[in-house]
Amino acid sequence: MGRRLAAAAFALLASISICTIYNAALAQERVRFAVTDVEGLEGLQREYGPFKDAFEKASGMKLELFPVSGRTAAVEAMAADQIDLVLTGPAEYVVFHARLKAQPVVSWGRPDYYSQVVVLENGPIRSSIDLKGKNISFGEIGSTSQHLGPAQLLRDAGLVHGNDYEPVYLKLNVAVEAMIRGDLAAIGMNRTHLERVVKAYPDRKFQVLHKSAPLPNDLIIASPKLKDETVKKIRAAFVDNADSIMKAVISTSENAKFVGGAFGAELNDKDYDSVRMMFRAVNVNEFTKFIGK
Repeated sequence: MGRRLAAAAFALLASISICTIYNAALAQERVRFAVTDVEGLEGLQREYGPFKDAFEKASGMKLELFPVSGRTAAVEAMAADQIDLVLTGPAEYVVFHARLKAQPVVSWGRPDYYSQVVVLENGPIRSSIDLKGKNISFGEIGSTSQHLGPAQLLRDAGLVHGNDYEPVYLKLNVAVEAMIRGDLAAIGMNRTHLERVVKAYPDRKFQVLHKSAPLPNDLIIASPKLKDETVKKIRAAFVDNADSIMKAVISTSENAKFVGGAFGAELNDKDYDSVRMMFRAVNVNEFTKFIGK
């Protein structure tokens, strides 16, 4: 009788141990995913629901969409171990890495991603020297393509941010109206912004005074707490199923900027040293906080 009870107890313990191990294994296959420029669960599901389905099919993992209210909320969520993966931009990555040692997993490229300094064609600005002492708008403060990239272009032209010109931060339509009135000399923007401006103001002509080389890609970054084998599995899913995943991404109109883009696995932290130079171009030499936050 005693031996039967002992055997039964052993079998029960073994069953519990197996279930515990199995459940732990299942838990490791779940990753929590956020996007820094999409607010609210509804928006995240609408814009990245198809991506979620494609990724789960490609990886065999469960992807949980985790809404954040912005880049600051995202870095705080990763610090609190609430998220494992974040899709973010180059400037945001620099902060994530400096503060949390977040690591790049895969680049999320988009075509023709560069910065520009735009002026009115046939307006008073003919060269960089004409911008001295003037107001220049940079759109969203801290943005790679709208702020840091254009500021680097001006720095390369010999103009010091906040010294040789006055930086202001206006929404694109407000900035264009101000430039037409003569209150602004130039606007920092990317390709898609200029396309919108040209379409919205067909009776006006605009000139690109400065244009950057291609900017570093957006990327998915991983929490330092995510296991290396999980990161490798995620990276492999993107590499081996790039076409199907990207097709899902661009199936939503909000992700049109990624049309023609691609994923890349060959990247490391040094790829974003040029962005750190851009931070310095706006007189920021410490990278653990977002600019303007």
